[in-house]
Amino acid sequence: MLTLHAADLVLPGDRSPVPGGAVLADGDRIAMIGPYEDVAAAHPGARVRRWAGVLTPGLVNRHGTALLEHTYFPDDPFEADELGTEPLTGAALAALAPSESRRGNSARRCTQKLLARGVVAVTGSLTTPAVRTAVRRAGLEVLPGAEAEGPATLDPLAGAERPTDAFRSPLEVGAPARFAVFAVRDEAGLVGSGVACIATVIGGRLRHRRA
Repeated sequence: MLTLHAADLVLPGDRSPVPGGAVLADGDRIAMIGPYEDVAAAHPGARVRRWAGVLTPGLVNRHGTALLEHTYFPDDPFEADELGTEPLTGAALAALAPSESRRGNSARRCTQKLLARGVVAVTGSLTTPAVRTAVRRAGLEVLPGAEAEGPATLDPLAGAERPTDAFRSPLEVGAPARFAVFAVRDEAGLVGSGVACIATVIGGRLRHRRA
C-alpha cells in the first residue's frame, strides 16, 4: 500500500530540507521524497497522512542495554503502590530481582516510551530472551557497538549538539521507511530535550501516534 506522509518540513538528513515536503512509503520502503505537490501528483491514489511538524529520519537511542536490560519500568498504575512510578536501577533493581517475564514486560513498556520519542533503533547487547522478544515486536532495530557515556536517558536528542547526531540514517528512496515527526517548526527546534514526537513509523507501519 502506498502511504504519503506530508509534513510542514521534511529533513532528509543528508541534504537540504524540503518545506511542505512529503515521504511516500510503498510497504516497508521509501518510494519517493519531495515537495508534497510533486509526490501527490505522481501517486494520486496514495493514502495521505498529514502531519503538522517536522519529519525526520528515525532516531537512535545509544543506551539500549542500560534501559532495556538494567532498568525496570514499573507498570503504572498497577505497581505504583508497591514500586512507585520512577524507573528502578542499581540496588533497587537488585532488591526487586524481577523474573524474566517481568523484565520482558518492563522492556515492552520501555519500547513504548522509546517509540514515543521517535526512536527506531537502540545500541547495545540484549541477552534476555523476553527482552529481545519485546524489542523485536516493537519493531526496533538493535545496533552493535558501545553505548553512549553518561546517565541513560530515554530521549536520544537530550544533549545532542545537532539533530543529525541522533539520526539512524538519511531518508533515501529504496531505504527502509523509518522516520519520525516532531511538533517543532524547524531543525533548530529539535536541539535539546523534551521535544514532542507526533508519530513514529518503522517499516512503513505507524508504531506511535500521539493522542
